[in-house]
Amino acid sequence: MDNRTVVKSLLRIAVDTPLRRTFDYLPPHEGEVPAPGSRLRVPFGNRLVIGVVVSIESQSDVPEDKLKRISEVIDAHPVFDDALLKLLCWAGDYYHHPLGEVIATALPKLAREGASLTARREVWAATAAGREAHRAGEPTRAPKQRRLLQRLVAAPQTVDADTLTAELPGWRDAARALATRGWASAAEAPAPSAAIVSNAAAAVLPTLSDEQAQAVERISHADPATFHAWLLHGITGSGKTEIYLRLAADTLARGRRVLVLVPEIGLTPQLVGRFAARFPDVPYAVLHSGLTDRERLAAWRAAHDGSARLVLGTRSAVFAPLPDLGLLIVDEEHDPSFKQQEGGFRYSARDLAVVRAQMLGVPIVLGSATPSLETLHNATLGRYTRLTLSRRAAAARPPVLRLLDLRAERVHAGLSTTAVTTMQQHLADGGQILVYINRRGYAPTLACTACGWIAPCQACDARMTVYRNAARLRCHHCGADRDLPRQCPTCGYAVKTVGQGTERVEETLGETFPGVSIARLDRDVVRHSDELEAVMTRVASGAARILVGTQMVAKGHDFPAVTLAVVLNADQGLFNTDFRAAERLAQTIVQVAGRAGRGERGGLVLIQTEYPEHPLLTSLLDGGYDAFAKTALEERRAAGWPPFARLAALRASALQAAHAIAFLEAARAIAAESMRRGEAPVRLLGPAPAAMARRADRHHAQLLIESTERSALHRFLAAWLPQIETLPAARRVRYALDVDPLELF
Repeated sequence: MDNRTVVKSLLRIAVDTPLRRTFDYLPPHEGEVPAPGSRLRVPFGNRLVIGVVVSIESQSDVPEDKLKRISEVIDAHPVFDDALLKLLCWAGDYYHHPLGEVIATALPKLAREGASLTARREVWAATAAGREAHRAGEPTRAPKQRRLLQRLVAAPQTVDADTLTAELPGWRDAARALATRGWASAAEAPAPSAAIVSNAAAAVLPTLSDEQAQAVERISHADPATFHAWLLHGITGSGKTEIYLRLAADTLARGRRVLVLVPEIGLTPQLVGRFAARFPDVPYAVLHSGLTDRERLAAWRAAHDGSARLVLGTRSAVFAPLPDLGLLIVDEEHDPSFKQQEGGFRYSARDLAVVRAQMLGVPIVLGSATPSLETLHNATLGRYTRLTLSRRAAAARPPVLRLLDLRAERVHAGLSTTAVTTMQQHLADGGQILVYINRRGYAPTLACTACGWIAPCQACDARMTVYRNAARLRCHHCGADRDLPRQCPTCGYAVKTVGQGTERVEETLGETFPGVSIARLDRDVVRHSDELEAVMTRVASGAARILVGTQMVAKGHDFPAVTLAVVLNADQGLFNTDFRAAERLAQTIVQVAGRAGRGERGGLVLIQTEYPEHPLLTSLLDGGYDAFAKTALEERRAAGWPPFARLAALRASALQAAHAIAFLEAARAIAAESMRRGEAPVRLLGPAPAAMARRADRHHAQLLIESTERSALHRFLAAWLPQIETLPAARRVRYALDVDPLELF
């Protein structure tokens, strides 16, 4: 017998909670039933929370007398249209994550708290009594109030708060006093669009190379109302951005909108500048984590109401609510920053962008000089169409790569004699130099010269990094920070630094090349986008002759004057246990190398290594990235690793290592039972402690689930997760599922 409650209209609502379900509510007593995608306030336990309507139903498993009514309809029009809501539901299913938390991820913080979709601004005006008081010379003894009242009286209508702040600093106390006397009043008024409009002059279009022209023609002549995934595989400096601009122009001309994703905030100003110069009259919005909550809400509003025709952003911008979206572009698609790897909802913005384009029936362009092996595999299978740019734009030539055998070199502070001599030559010739080392700080280790003590992190299985300028020891994993000791705390003997980081390399270069300006680019000196722009400006203007940095320097920046790139500590990625380590190292070397020789002068790249015969390095030098990728894919196929298999990782952490392992063992036991019954064609690996088992005083472990079939993996996960949630051991741990993990740690 069906005991479900039947009602005329029932709202199925997603709430920001870790519970893997939606909740049924009755519509308000009066007014229209809110449409799917609308925000509401609903009673949830003993509090009111924000929810989003997922669907309108007529039946519920909840008895009618237990169904609650929504408290408030926030939106007159849906926050998410049907297409975007469908994408969010798909993401919740694919990543096996609570839909309420998925939807919350897609909203700016203030929107999650109920902020209006209509932009509002605070305005002030003089009242009739205030105008009369002004004519009478009031107020006589309060000069700030008098100046403010005079300004309000002089205004034809109202004056917004931002204008008053600029003209009359500290005006608010005076405003409150005038309001108390009934001489001034405040109100809210609609704000102009928050999208930014460039005033730059339209740029002169550069001449396309034959390969660029062919790429533009092929994409442009495809049906713009049909999904098509294009892999734009262009070497560094080949002009991929120009192709993005031409395609965007075509899309905008058809009245459609464009979404451009970049992996890092650092790339945003550069790309925004290119698009703003090309489309001076096109309103655009920028979305990234460096914005304030109000800035992010304003940009999101501009996308939602359609006033922004172009949106550029980082990972979370894949959820930008753009109507009439006609083109998606993912720049540097290989970059791991597109994957959310921390927190609850762990998703790939690149993969979701492809799904969004497919759902909308529009084209997507994935650009990279070093495509991920998954993307190359999709191109091989015909899922993506590969377009190749094999030559640099204009007269620029690819750089020359050389290996420096450190076994035959004298090395000081990480720099070989040959590297230093070559740097002297390039500086004398007027070139700029890029030095890459993927370690922040002064040195990765502080050690005792007598007893062998090494400065450990008290909360992690890791060594603390030395910051000599700040006289601190810091952990890059948990953020622990303490004084730099002058002597060994164990035996009292002298301590010394071991190894090099960006800070030490910068110091050494300053000593080696006195009078030469040096800039550093890493997360220690660049925490905000304006700081990054300042460094970029120094390099672009030539004020900085040498740039030292971590992976931030390899993120697609254009340094036309750089003629030499030096890669330090390349061996760090040659013997990593992660099966993706070789791919990441190859991508990094090629991307760093790509910063050199982008102007008229040729470029040289020196790669310091103690293993010059290593196959990864030799294949890169002899055959480039394509040769490496071909070999790497063959190795992946033989080993049964992605993209030839599908992976998910169940990660757990606990205050005690035994609790994390016990939970994963219990989860494995449930899976093993399903496998014995023939219900789960998957392979289980682990559980095992993470490579760094203890981080931030918590013990971490993981269980890998592998299958050759994506559908089989997801069927297993859908049946398995509800079971492990009921495990008693789950109460002692924090756990998260990572579908398609990039990091195996």
